[in-house]
Amino acid sequence: MRWELSPEQEMFRDSFREWLAAYAATPAIRQWLRDDDVAPFEARLAGDGWLGAGFGEELGGQGGGLLELALAAEQLGYSAAPAGSWLAAALAVPALSGEPDIAAGVLERGDVVALAVTAGRPPDEPGPLRWEHGGLQGTVPAVLGAGRAARLVVPAWADGGVTLFLVDAGQASVSRRGRKLLDRTRSAADVTFARTPGRRLDVDGAGILAAAALRAAVLVAADSLGAAGKMLELAVDYSKQRTQFGVPIGSFQAVKHAAATMLVSVEASRSIAYFAAASAGQGREGAGLHAATAKAQVTQAARQGADAALTMHGAIGYTWEHDLQLFYKRAKLNAELYGSPEVWNERLASALPLIPAG
Repeated sequence: MRWELSPEQEMFRDSFREWLAAYAATPAIRQWLRDDDVAPFEARLAGDGWLGAGFGEELGGQGGGLLELALAAEQLGYSAAPAGSWLAAALAVPALSGEPDIAAGVLERGDVVALAVTAGRPPDEPGPLRWEHGGLQGTVPAVLGAGRAARLVVPAWADGGVTLFLVDAGQASVSRRGRKLLDRTRSAADVTFARTPGRRLDVDGAGILAAAALRAAVLVAADSLGAAGKMLELAVDYSKQRTQFGVPIGSFQAVKHAAATMLVSVEASRSIAYFAAASAGQGREGAGLHAATAKAQVTQAARQGADAALTMHGAIGYTWEHDLQLFYKRAKLNAELYGSPEVWNERLASALPLIPAG
């Protein structure tokens, strides 16, 4: 199946790609990573209005939905642009439906907000954090975007269920310990709460986290799709330049087969990711299965494509000087981000009905 975008969606995708090419080219990304400061990119992303794409106007966004967010994620992955705070906002902002001023601050000014869930598992699997004696108690490891967040949307067990709290991350009772990730275009931090006060959000906590799990699955898959597409381009270009036995390696049958396999994988992944985004965004029946399929299959395909691209490049592909390493590391992190392919395949297996043989 081939998913067709509307002319407006194609225009949005192409315009964002052009903007990223102008303001987030790889030399600029390398400088931000050397400085360990991605704030200039994030400020421009918000200032030029791109951060609000995919969010409703009632939240201060530019309109659109999950499919537009997936298109943006694909282009962020294609350029290897810093996207940790962008993804953190995409997961946290829906919980701020009753806080329009705060949501608008995130989408219009670029205020950083993060959903305080562990980045290594689906967001609808909250940790042991509890609301006790008038405050939050406990530690949430590896929260994506938490290091620079001004506010945190924190799921905690309270009154027999999961409740979401809005917390000022600058309080003395909140401590953050940064984690270095292999993919330096994203960052995470362990967040510890010591009887930290917070404001209860008047939302369905379990429902918000369930929706966040689908959004995370779709958006990480779309990011992997973009990275895989770029790695295919880099591998094909390099195969025309690198020579062995006096001829370009692209003339070898084994290299042709590897590139063809990557191309088929990218095109199949695109249909999967786009359909999952439309399904989850519209709340269609089976959206959970579609999102799980995207996270499991697209991120796994990109992880395998990264290995194929590195093989075609040889050892130079993993050096700091070569662009491939940016996308290789990104694809590897995406496979584990918010649940590995194995975790999401288990969800698929549990949700699909068993049909007796014969």
